[in-house]
Amino acid sequence: MNKYYLGVDLGSTTSKAIIINEKDEIIGRGITNTRANYKVAADIARLEATFDARFNLLKRKLNAEIKDHPESLLYVDDLKSVFQYLQFKERLDILHKGLKKTTSTSFSDDLGNKLSAFIDKIISEIEPVIKHEYLHGQLGSKSQFFRDVIGEKYHEEVEKLDKDYFEPMMLAFDKSITPVENEMVDYNFVELVHESIDILDEKYNGIGSSGDEEKSLHFDAELNLLRGNYDTVSESLKKHIEQIAEMEIHIANMVGTGYGRALLPFPEDCIKSEILCHAFGAHAIFPNTRTVLDIGGQDTKAIQVDSYGLVTSFHMNDRCAAGCGRYLGYIADEFSLSLNELGPLANEAEKEVNICSTCTVFAGAEIRELLNIGEKREDILAGLHKAIVIRAMSLIARSGGVRNEFTFTGGVARNQAVLKYIKEMIFDSYGNDITINIDTDSIFMGALGGAMFARRNINTEIPVKQKGKITKKVN
Repeated sequence: MNKYYLGVDLGSTTSKAIIINEKDEIIGRGITNTRANYKVAADIARLEATFDARFNLLKRKLNAEIKDHPESLLYVDDLKSVFQYLQFKERLDILHKGLKKTTSTSFSDDLGNKLSAFIDKIISEIEPVIKHEYLHGQLGSKSQFFRDVIGEKYHEEVEKLDKDYFEPMMLAFDKSITPVENEMVDYNFVELVHESIDILDEKYNGIGSSGDEEKSLHFDAELNLLRGNYDTVSESLKKHIEQIAEMEIHIANMVGTGYGRALLPFPEDCIKSEILCHAFGAHAIFPNTRTVLDIGGQDTKAIQVDSYGLVTSFHMNDRCAAGCGRYLGYIADEFSLSLNELGPLANEAEKEVNICSTCTVFAGAEIRELLNIGEKREDILAGLHKAIVIRAMSLIARSGGVRNEFTFTGGVARNQAVLKYIKEMIFDSYGNDITINIDTDSIFMGALGGAMFARRNINTEIPVKQKGKITKKVN
């Protein structure tokens, strides 16, 4: 039996899970938003990583055995998209029932009946739209967390109603969404896979006979699949899919880390510092890394590592969340934007407005004042992003500066405006010969480090600095 190793990074805003094999190769990734119930967040991230691992193992198997039909690998991508839609659909059905219950218990009979009818109509209109987006890859870079996907669509539909119903409809949503998020749905992987296959059978066979212009999720690459090879390939695919679906993914050891690691339902010796894990994960992807910057949801860490990926020194921000993911989330709310829109909009700026305070408490008031005096929001956002990076650069300097290769980890590493200012300031301060590493898995680095510690079963210690001196060591 193959052994696999799990790392879970329970962050303040997102929870991530990574599964690796005995060669430290990433087999599965899972991510979800961190909710009120930390155990559920960790369990969902782990479940998503397990599902992802099955699809990735299937692709590896197909890659080795069905060399004459490379389009079958794209079929697996299509299958995974349908599978994710069916997961979404199950949770949407639970939310629908929750909304109906809320309207019947929280409002008068007359108002409750009206709201219930609106909810039925909204869900019936939302569901096919979201199905199309999943099946045709149209969610794009937007958040794919259940709350965010359904929340955006629900809000759009509620705004179409008479304004008198807006507040009670949104109140019903707010009361219903949290219990649904904190419920662990018992997905049956085998059943969902077979249902996904049936949906693709209907789609592909229908395309073959109708000449539909939309073709398939990956039509250009799958042209041969739809021109006569589908029946032959699909039978072989189904055989492999059933094998992977029934396969046990044995987790030999696991390690938890992150802002909420103390709340993870893991044994004490399976909990590691996020500083250790981010450093180890970054070093695994980029072995020449000597400086790591992690900007997470709640804090920022500048870390120095040795040639083995072990921490030699570090510096963190104080307890204030200014300059972290939570701060950016607050800014996004102030501008009524999604987090994914902040960076691109900031990069459109013609100048950077000077920001006096990056304190979350005062940021809203300062933003509103700047807007009132005529500053453009993209210029304000550019100033905010620059201020965040200035704070991070100060931590880097105090930790020992940038040496050799620099690796940026954490969810904020996906923000293009932050990346722009990081590169500018590092090159200005430390020279253009510094290598800056940004990986598509940057948000998973902590979980990856945890999984690697789990495989090695290492009990490593890190130095803790107080007033510039190492005073003690902690795990």
